[in-house]
Amino acid sequence: MSIRPWRDIHRRQSRQIMVGNVPVGGDAPVTVQTMTNTPTSDAAATIDQIRRCEEAGVDIIRVSCPDVESTAALGTIVRASNVPIVADIHFHYKRALEAADAGAACLRINPGNIGSDERVAEVVRAAKANGCAIRIGVNAGSLEKDLLEKYGEPCPEALVESALDHIKLLQDHDFHDYKVAVKASDVFLAVAAYQGLAEATDCPLHLGITEAGGLIGGTVKSSIGIGSLLWFGIGDTIRVSLSAEPEEEVRVGFEILKALGIRNRGVRVVSCPSCARQGFDVIRTVQTLEERLQHIRTPMSLSVLGCVVNGPGEARETDIGLTGGGAGKHMVYLSGMTSHTIDDAGMIDHIVTLVEAKAAEIEAANEAVKIAAE
Repeated sequence: MSIRPWRDIHRRQSRQIMVGNVPVGGDAPVTVQTMTNTPTSDAAATIDQIRRCEEAGVDIIRVSCPDVESTAALGTIVRASNVPIVADIHFHYKRALEAADAGAACLRINPGNIGSDERVAEVVRAAKANGCAIRIGVNAGSLEKDLLEKYGEPCPEALVESALDHIKLLQDHDFHDYKVAVKASDVFLAVAAYQGLAEATDCPLHLGITEAGGLIGGTVKSSIGIGSLLWFGIGDTIRVSLSAEPEEEVRVGFEILKALGIRNRGVRVVSCPSCARQGFDVIRTVQTLEERLQHIRTPMSLSVLGCVVNGPGEARETDIGLTGGGAGKHMVYLSGMTSHTIDDAGMIDHIVTLVEAKAAEIEAANEAVKIAAE
């Protein structure tokens, strides 16, 4: 038990599979995924979008493969990508075969949607031959007719039964390198379905609240749904579905993981909502700092508070702290200790410089530990 047991998350034990060179499940870190929205047939545009997502820290990227033109471009995309590529296949099994041969690390399919048992067998053979994993994607909006008739509406039991039916199709062909998602736009439905599936199988689970909405609304819904499941210890990889650019999905995904202490990347900002006591414009300062610090990948913390009511206390718990003071003079804290003051004019540039220096210091220390261990 840790010294703060109220923070402990007891992760569900799942089997581990490989998506390319990225482990998913078991004791591997929870991975963050997104999906491109460019036409996959436009390899240049798709690769450009993948680059932006890589800069944001994405672990795995999914691309849609609805036609031959898309799978024809997939090989170029796979070779250019620094992260594993998942090929999204909905109905046509031949696209799955083409994607596997093109180097996709994973095929996103519903085995029951692609036709006869022989077609499922062909896809499994292609996946095995090319070292592909498979992601079964069950969605409340596209449940099988027989399950809708049986249950009357999309419900947790229907989603779980659909997932188990699809799992059986793969297991019948001795294929076990799969992960499963049971997504819904209804947070309550999705969470209950994932809880049921977590009890019914030991396979890795891909979390998501589908069709969650725009940047703000979708972030809130996804944070509630994905966050609560992760808090329960459920989930091995996540995708935040937003009507926003893919790199925004990645950033939100990492923020969810950071908030739960599951995985840290970049600067964790602690900031106040601002009020009449603020010594500087907190809102604009935080917005600017978040934009200018996106390139920092080293896990560290920064507090930005407008006044001395809570500022010193928060600064004691962060690597770098900024607290608003009177007459345009603001206090800077380093490693929880009072350090110096800074005025309005050079404040943001100064904090960026301090964060970059602290990140370099942390990385140097980590490298020294690594060398010593070798």
